[in-house]
Amino acid sequence: MIQVRYSTSPASVETARAAELRENFLLEDLFRPGEVHGVYTHDDRMVVGGAVPDGEPLDLPAWEVLGTTAHLERRELGIINVAETGHVLVDGEKFELGHLDGLYVGRGCEVSFAGEDAAFYFVSVPAGTTYPTTVLKHDEVEPVAIGSDAGASVRNLYRYAWGQELQTYGLQFGVTVIADGSVWNTMPPHLHDRRTEVYLYVDLDEQDRVFHFLGRPGATRHLVVGDRQGVISPPWSIHSGAGTGSYAFIWAMTGENNVYTDLAAVDLETL
Repeated sequence: MIQVRYSTSPASVETARAAELRENFLLEDLFRPGEVHGVYTHDDRMVVGGAVPDGEPLDLPAWEVLGTTAHLERRELGIINVAETGHVLVDGEKFELGHLDGLYVGRGCEVSFAGEDAAFYFVSVPAGTTYPTTVLKHDEVEPVAIGSDAGASVRNLYRYAWGQELQTYGLQFGVTVIADGSVWNTMPPHLHDRRTEVYLYVDLDEQDRVFHFLGRPGATRHLVVGDRQGVISPPWSIHSGAGTGSYAFIWAMTGENNVYTDLAAVDLETL
């Protein structure tokens, strides 16, 4: 099953009801046992989804909206396991992924998911070149420490694919882990005028939530987001959030270029 989300005007966000914001930007119910669910957004033609094998292997679907006979016929793929250890088959080769381990898969490959207790988050984007499949072990990626205790924003940024070291056509993705006692991610916020970004919030306790802020500077709104729920962030929107407890988030981007530092900082006074 796949949903289609159309591009939205920044002006529409300023007057939207909460239900409309959730309908346009919130990603829910991606992870259902024994199924693969996806969302196709017209913002930079990204596909995000969840696959929960539940003991039975699941193939990466070639949904009709893609217009191809195979999902990766014209796309590349990033995968992160958000549950217990499982494995991904790429053209028959087995790759084992533990919690928050990642995998980059190049254009043209066939992919399936397996593992009784695994749950895989995936992002695919258009690609014009094929690059090698690469395992990205969470504990082997050197994190970048960001934030401060005083700002309640201490976090570790794990860059899996970010335009350096690992070569991709346009996909960037990774994980940011918020330290215990901190709440803020991506503060102060910024904009990506040339890229779309999608957040998936993970590792929240059942009772906890993240308040995700979106919209143009000076006209922001918010979404209340639970575990394994995500948000589409168009190029004109800030993205920032604060959680009621411990959490992490998976970020994924694509667009006109793959320069990681291609962003515009937003001063807090403009919010």
